[in-house]
Amino acid sequence: MRGFVPRSVGPIHHRGAGNATADRLRFPVREAPRLRAEEEEESTVTDTSILFEETAIGSVGLRNRMAVAPMTRVSATEDGRATDQMALYYGRYASGGFGLVIVEATYVDKLHAQGYLHQPGLTDEAQAAAWAKVVDAIHAGGAKACMQFVHAGALNQGRHPSYAEGAIAPSAVEPLGTMLTFYRGEGGYPTPREITRDEIAAVKQAFVDSCVRAVAAGFDLIEIHGANGYLLDQFWTAYTNQRTDEYGGDARNRIRLDEEIIREAIAATNGAVPIGLRLSQSKVNDFEYQWVGGEQDAADIFPVLDAAGMAYIHITEHDATAEVFGSGHSLAGLARKHSNAKVIVNGGLGDPATAAGLVAHGDADIVAQGKSALANPDWPAKVQAGEALEEFDFGMFSPLADLDSAEAWAANR
Repeated sequence: MRGFVPRSVGPIHHRGAGNATADRLRFPVREAPRLRAEEEEESTVTDTSILFEETAIGSVGLRNRMAVAPMTRVSATEDGRATDQMALYYGRYASGGFGLVIVEATYVDKLHAQGYLHQPGLTDEAQAAAWAKVVDAIHAGGAKACMQFVHAGALNQGRHPSYAEGAIAPSAVEPLGTMLTFYRGEGGYPTPREITRDEIAAVKQAFVDSCVRAVAAGFDLIEIHGANGYLLDQFWTAYTNQRTDEYGGDARNRIRLDEEIIREAIAATNGAVPIGLRLSQSKVNDFEYQWVGGEQDAADIFPVLDAAGMAYIHITEHDATAEVFGSGHSLAGLARKHSNAKVIVNGGLGDPATAAGLVAHGDADIVAQGKSALANPDWPAKVQAGEALEEFDFGMFSPLADLDSAEAWAANR
């Protein structure tokens, strides 16, 4: 099936590079090819009822096809525990009608995994206990809760003072861009040191152990963050991975760590919850990156991830509907073409008709809202009622992208 292309592509908003390389990093508009006139009419979707259909990922039933995308809010305690404020924040999305709430990127060890000050973790029993109230709030609103796990790798902007110093990455390659100011960053990223084979094994085990804790904390699903420039994406990305061992080189080797984490996490949790993977092309520090192998990369890696037991693939792009690699498909469409897993899609889908169209045309099972959810925590309820949607205002992220700043912004509107 040809990838869905809407009548028009909405604006791509600045994701906050805010740095000296901003001219290269911001607003990378990849225009989606236009359909022929006779095809265009067929692609117009105005009925959004498909978004409200029940669906499932593995054994986990969802009340609809609408999810909240994971968004880093740097509002945990200094030592990485989720707070009552976070429980209220995530609970609002559930009570607003979303079927799935994917919580923010959560670090997996007390060494190098944390990327931002006040980022939450799930590395010990205290952090696990703190997440229980978030899970309860999401469940109370009728949604399912998904934990997302991350390792920052080279993109380290700050961590708890008792954790390890410095950054590790597949290779000692200085990251592009500069740190994100609304996550307390300033200046360029230091050059990381190359991760050792023993450290790779330890990182893998940290992901696995954190998955076990997530199941114990009551999460319904788990997502491994392999996107947006963080450690697993650094392994997947050719220019940040210059290794010559089994974790570097061709596409199969560069996706190996993702595959091994998924496989071993499923074994350690006895398949108790579905485990998915988030992938992207662009990164928080390199908006323009595209997979070097084009569609062949998708053909190479998705079957491998399927075989590992991946329950879903979460594709995030600036414009999720845009054709990639001249393939006639969006990246989500290529995931659908080359994988048997469920597909969650995020990126520029705040318009309900565009979101519904992506599902109706077969490129997605579930659409995930990011900025649109920030502006409209009750996005599903508003869409169902035919109410107008609020536009996202970056003032919500001033001075920081934390919950205190958002609450101050709301109080002063």
